[in-house]
Amino acid sequence: MDTAEEGDICRVCRSEGTPDKPLYHPCVCTGSIKFIHQECLVQWLKHSRKEYCELCKHRFAFTPIYSPDMPSRLPVQDIFAGLVTSVGTAIRYWFHYTLVAFAWLGVVPLTACRIYKCLFTGSVSSLLTLPLDMLSTENLLADCLQGCFVVTCTLCAFISLVWLREQIVHGGAPQWLEQNQQQQPQHAPAPQFNEQGPGPGQGVGENQPAPAAAEPPADNGPAAEVLDIQVDLAEDMELEDEAGAEDVGDANNGAQDDMNWNALEWDRAAEELTWERMLGLDGSLVFLEHVFWVVSLNTLFILVFAFCPYHIGHFSVVGLGFENNVQASHFEGLITTIVGYIFLAMTLILCHGLAALVRFQRSRRLLGVCYIVVKVSLLVVVEIGVFPVICGWWLDICSLEMFDASLKDRELSFESAPGTTMFLHWLVGMVYVFYFASFILLLREVLRPGVLWFLRNLNDPDFNPVQEMIHLPIYRHLRRFILSVVVFGSIVLLMLWLPIRTIKLILPAFLPYNVMLYSDAPVSELSLELLLLQVVLPALLEQGHTRQWLKGLVRAWTVTAGYLLDLHSYLLGDQEENDDDADQQANNNPQGRNNNAIPEGLHAAHQAILQQGGPVGVQPYHQPIKFSLRIVLLIVFMCVTLLVASLVCLTLPVFAGRYLMSFWTGSAKIHELYTAACGLYVCWLSIRAITVLLAWMPQGRRVILLKVQEWTLMVMLCNTILKTVVVAVLLVGAIPLLLGLLFELVIVAPLRVPLDQTPLFYPWQDWALGVLHAKIIAAITLMGPQWWLKTVIEQVYANGIRNIDLHFIIRKLAAPVICVLLVSLCVPYFISAGIVPIVAQYSPGVTMEMQNLVQRRIYPFLLMVVMLLGILSFQIRQFKRLYEHIKNDKYLVGQRLVNYERKPLASNWTQKKTSDCPGIE
Repeated sequence: MDTAEEGDICRVCRSEGTPDKPLYHPCVCTGSIKFIHQECLVQWLKHSRKEYCELCKHRFAFTPIYSPDMPSRLPVQDIFAGLVTSVGTAIRYWFHYTLVAFAWLGVVPLTACRIYKCLFTGSVSSLLTLPLDMLSTENLLADCLQGCFVVTCTLCAFISLVWLREQIVHGGAPQWLEQNQQQQPQHAPAPQFNEQGPGPGQGVGENQPAPAAAEPPADNGPAAEVLDIQVDLAEDMELEDEAGAEDVGDANNGAQDDMNWNALEWDRAAEELTWERMLGLDGSLVFLEHVFWVVSLNTLFILVFAFCPYHIGHFSVVGLGFENNVQASHFEGLITTIVGYIFLAMTLILCHGLAALVRFQRSRRLLGVCYIVVKVSLLVVVEIGVFPVICGWWLDICSLEMFDASLKDRELSFESAPGTTMFLHWLVGMVYVFYFASFILLLREVLRPGVLWFLRNLNDPDFNPVQEMIHLPIYRHLRRFILSVVVFGSIVLLMLWLPIRTIKLILPAFLPYNVMLYSDAPVSELSLELLLLQVVLPALLEQGHTRQWLKGLVRAWTVTAGYLLDLHSYLLGDQEENDDDADQQANNNPQGRNNNAIPEGLHAAHQAILQQGGPVGVQPYHQPIKFSLRIVLLIVFMCVTLLVASLVCLTLPVFAGRYLMSFWTGSAKIHELYTAACGLYVCWLSIRAITVLLAWMPQGRRVILLKVQEWTLMVMLCNTILKTVVVAVLLVGAIPLLLGLLFELVIVAPLRVPLDQTPLFYPWQDWALGVLHAKIIAAITLMGPQWWLKTVIEQVYANGIRNIDLHFIIRKLAAPVICVLLVSLCVPYFISAGIVPIVAQYSPGVTMEMQNLVQRRIYPFLLMVVMLLGILSFQIRQFKRLYEHIKNDKYLVGQRLVNYERKPLASNWTQKKTSDCPGIE
């Protein structure tokens, strides 16, 4: 025994126990790591930030040690003093956070809104009465909401300006802005350009090398255009080389000023400024300074970026005589502001040219940067705002016959709600543009690199649309915009308008689609929405399978078209053959580039011009005879395929959905969204089954038969079927029905049905609501903390259908939940329908109206009672925590580690978390 005791050492410090520092065995671990000093354990727990042993997962326990003079119950004055301290702290924090909320959610947006209205009122009296308008309480909530929108816009504008500056700094300014910034000799000769492009020290080609000439340029070819551009740039550089020296000197002075900055002080300031400190959530009042700066920034941005462009545009519109047309558009402010920005851009570029002529280099650069900001802003508005709206309206116009609508209907809807109409069309256009771009990305994965040379590659790491907006001239953007409108509009005609006309000719009774907001179907729209949201959309939005299927179809079509038109090398490439042919041609006939292989065609040169560099991602291919005719036939074949695919997508899902829904709804008409969704889901299931069989086919007939036999045996087992049916009835049938009925009685019926009417309950609709609520409750439970319901649901998910445990599900999940729901439904009904009528027999004052009131309002009343009891229980627990906190603050002298006992004894000791152990003695 003595030998064993002498061998006991601490697992951390490897020292033996002493009377002052005894050893404890606080967990299940044995052997050399059984014992530990309390001080070592506390230090290790502070370091690891855990409350349990990392090996055996046993939670360590501590017992508090109080002062000997501690009374059995705390005196009332101690409890009252602690309560007053806690309440004072809470009140102080409440006042501070109220001030923070009032400043950021009240003062800032309200000031922004009132200043915005004052500036755009257009009268001097509004400026004089601005201080009084700030204190006005009229339209307070509406002005705060509008002010939040204004503040959001100004902050977005500020962030965009900072980001655009970073783009200009890191990506470089345009050549016309930077061509005089580099110092050159005063009488330097014009740069010499040869066939290989400018040399390493020649302005334009320094950052962006020009492509090497593969062939002698034609008179009207792209290479001649590049040469003209280079000569023009060379002449400009020769004319302005004297002014460049001045700019270099200014830049050097700026560099010397930069050297005086203390980077450590800036880094320290950046580290100190956190979101909590900036917003005032750290308890300090520094945020008031930030509120002042935000209000000033809002005022400045409203004045510079809204007030000035609006009035410039207003004067321009009035001067051009388009005032009535702009007012009839219902978006007078937006259009006037855009016109103001357009005239401002024209004025800036004109002033920039004048400053260049008179050699005002600083003014010239400042005007150029301002022009870039306005230009990028207008291009962003066109790309993100105007273009999707055009696409949305064109889609709507081309699909009018599909919904039995006319242009007059769209005009009336626009007149009644212009903002909503434009937003919906913009949203539809954005969805169309997004999916079109996604399809182009999918095509790039299938086709040979270089086939889609005329389209921008969004996956290119060097692709930066903002840099293109900065560097490319405006006419290039206008040309690209017009081509995009033509291409997108033609695709809409091909895949929407022409198929609709074809369907009207072939199947006159098939169209129009029923998209009315009302329905004469006997089933509830809510249940159909549930089917759509919970079953159909999750399956259809499963991007993995859908993308792979579409990619496989595109590849199959490409292979078929390639072999039919002898364009396989052009469409998919011929890597191995091209490698061999390239080696052979390099050895035998270096100049014979137009015989069979075309490494770089006209499209490659065009792409080189667009990208201001060599052809990127162009793979060689073999050119067959009559290549142009084959390309025309390929385009025709593609159009026919798109037309047929569109016809199938517009007819097959809707026809299948109508046929299947007819068994449920009969001849009643329902919204076509549900029929299309049902048909799409059936098509999805069919395609999924076919793909599974195709995936099994390479494994052989025997493997397929074994898999089918395995699933068949599993289905044929009566035990599994019965278990699945019972679980489905309980979890998918009974629990959602009871939950939906309880929600109907507690929330829906008291709010929607007056007391003089009788509420009607539809079990199907209640079940649909219950399924939705059950899914939401399950999702919230799985995201919440660990408790018994979360553990049970996770276990059920982990078991799955094959390992379903009926006894566990009924005992741990179904029975407790159903009992709670039945008690919640039956107890109020028993009180209102059983006890209240008996009381009414002996109490003449209880009238039928009162009984009806009790019967209709008892469910929400008992819900409020349960909520009040829950709040009361929470407050009692909080008071107990406050009691323990007061007792520990005044009488706690330390804590002692508790040894692990295999048979834990009953004790009155309270366990305390080790995170509260800094004062252990």
